[in-house]
Amino acid sequence: MTDDAIVKRLKIIVKDHGGQLALANAIGVDQGFISKVINRKQEVSYYLIRKLCFQLKYSPEWLIVGTGEKKLDKPDSAKLITEIQMLRTEVDILQARMRVYEIEMKELRESLEGEGRKAV
Repeated sequence: MTDDAIVKRLKIIVKDHGGQLALANAIGVDQGFISKVINRKQEVSYYLIRKLCFQLKYSPEWLIVGTGEKKLDKPDSAKLITEIQMLRTEVDILQARMRVYEIEMKELRESLEGEGRKAV
């Protein structure tokens, strides 16, 4: 998922709703927030994706991946949002684990380099 692709679809949503202010009012956020995301001064957040999907019934699949139907008028949309939230949590956990492994690798390298200097 790239932010550029999501921003492209966000621009479509802004146009569909008659501008940034109208969209911001429709989902209960500040227009400046929408502007910052579109101008790539702020990352696309799960918060924004959730609001667009829950409140305006945009398809998470379309918004995030760019495939499938643009809007969902089905009860499945709430299920999809829950699945996205679960996947997001899993990604956050994996990123935290990667940071731990990176720290452990750095410490191991430093330890091995220190032992190598002692041997010389």
